[in-house]
Amino acid sequence: MSGLLAGKSILITGAASGIGLATAKLAAQEGARLLLADRDEAGGERAAATIAELGGRARFVSTDVTDDVQVCAAVAACVESFSSLDGAFNNAGVSTDPALPSGEKAAEIADTAWARVLDVNLSGVWRCMRAEIKQMLAQGGGGAIVNNASIGGLVGLRGHAAYSASKHAVVGLSRSAAADYVRNGIRINAVCPGVIATPLNQELLSGVGERAVAGVPMGRFGQPQEIAETVVWLLSDRASFVVGAAIAADGGYTAV
Repeated sequence: MSGLLAGKSILITGAASGIGLATAKLAAQEGARLLLADRDEAGGERAAATIAELGGRARFVSTDVTDDVQVCAAVAACVESFSSLDGAFNNAGVSTDPALPSGEKAAEIADTAWARVLDVNLSGVWRCMRAEIKQMLAQGGGGAIVNNASIGGLVGLRGHAAYSASKHAVVGLSRSAAADYVRNGIRINAVCPGVIATPLNQELLSGVGERAVAGVPMGRFGQPQEIAETVVWLLSDRASFVVGAAIAADGGYTAV
């Protein structure tokens, strides 16, 4: 199979739905072999089956990014299945602790909610990157990593201080790690999606409707496929001189 990612082995976290699933489908179409990681076992298995139906190769491994043992096992599974780890999209994340209310002002956030959001969105990305970079170095260097940040990593979001703090940190982590490993041939970047119509966002979007659309200069919500296009390009050799970037794919939200 030919394409932008032909012959590359790519690990995607949060691959069972939304942006992760859209990226997995596109990466498969572009020739990648995929290790799909997610806490949602049923969804992850469906995603792997979908990739097979597209004529691609994919293996699913149940993975919680807050568990370093599971993260390392996912990287090892990619190497076991496809002989190498050539790229990764660290996409798994949460908007808030699903067991707690959202929309709190900064001083109203409970310790448990703060800790949960930071553990998944920031420490989870760091755990994944740490394991991925170690594997890429063991292979002799080279590779590409894309971390999913957010427009919340570029601007403040009212009522989502923990989320925005975690995503600002992902941008900083991505840039610092990019500087650390660029001489090893490892390119690290972040993608910063705007408001995207994913299953995770459905409840949020249904509550804000036209008001949220009005805040997007393009006049609509983004689609997961549009973020997938950006991620696949960053993972490909076409983006060979792009290092330490935080690319907004947000319909112009952060431009005004």
